[in-house]
Amino acid sequence: MPVHVLLFDAGSDQEGIHSLEVSGRTVVLLFEDRDDAERYAGLLEAQDFPVPTVEPLDREEMELFCSQAGYEARLVPAGFLPQSPEDRLLIAPPERNMDVTQWQEEQPEAGIDSSLEAIRRQLEGLL
Repeated sequence: MPVHVLLFDAGSDQEGIHSLEVSGRTVVLLFEDRDDAERYAGLLEAQDFPVPTVEPLDREEMELFCSQAGYEARLVPAGFLPQSPEDRLLIAPPERNMDVTQWQEEQPEAGIDSSLEAIRRQLEGLL
């Protein structure tokens, strides 16, 4: 069964998946309905968050990915109605989001890769 997830920089080396911090857990939303995922993406954009791409993926693969990464996969069924403040996060992003630019700077692998790429270009320029 396909689900829809929100990806940032889809298809690039910097690709990331939208997640929430809920009670100390990292939660990835798996939308059953594409329209719900697109609405959520629009709400993120309205908060000046980078616009994510809505991607359909296999539910079992996403649950396996989340499990291996230490994330919690949370299905948002079509027509979902929240019953608690925590449930509300499944249909609308929090009022305050993490600064994405700061998050990207905290990724040590990205800095190492760009440094290696710069060195590689310098060496190629010597040839």
